[in-house]
Amino acid sequence: MSEELRLDGALTRWSTGERTDAPLLVLLHGYGADEHDLFGLVPYLPEGIAVASVAAPLAPPWPMPGRSWYPIEGLDGRSSTAVTAAAQAFLHWLGSERKDAASVALLGFSQGAAVALQALRLAPEKVDAVVALSGYAAPGELPRDVELAELRPPVFWGRGTNDDVVPAALVAHTAEWLPAHSELSGRVYTGLTHSISEDELGDVRTFLDKWVDRTRTAGA
Repeated sequence: MSEELRLDGALTRWSTGERTDAPLLVLLHGYGADEHDLFGLVPYLPEGIAVASVAAPLAPPWPMPGRSWYPIEGLDGRSSTAVTAAAQAFLHWLGSERKDAASVALLGFSQGAAVALQALRLAPEKVDAVVALSGYAAPGELPRDVELAELRPPVFWGRGTNDDVVPAALVAHTAEWLPAHSELSGRVYTGLTHSISEDELGDVRTFLDKWVDRTRTAGA
């Protein structure tokens, strides 16, 4: 992780070819997936927004397909330092690609959720809302966590009772950390594994509709 990470902007998949000042929702996929993985969610998302699905900067160990935000193997797997490096790479991409977007929200799944929350912690002025699905908040303190606790940005956290991918200790940490640093909403879905359900998508849509409404009110 010593080499600075960079996202390949050419791989980003956009919902529209024309960048506008519409609210921008960025999709951050999970481990072993790619920029196409979450794009199927677009029909479930609010209308009138731009959607960008980014490709993570790393390739997981062969023969795992797709891409990853940070390693999960070895003693340093899921380290907070690695999550931070990935979030910094994402924020570099965001700085060059958000253009005139009226507001930015992030929707991340698994690793993508951890990176989305870490990006919010690193630069709360650049991210207005986060949807974290089947993910977690990285342990450890960051310099702007105190500021975040005062700002309390809106965060939706969804996970399943049968999700055995995210370690229980990280789930417990997130359950304690998020209410103290965000305006938290969310739900634990009975029987759901490490995946996304129809019920969860309905809740995500409600959360994002409120984000869009706030953006329009602020711009009125």
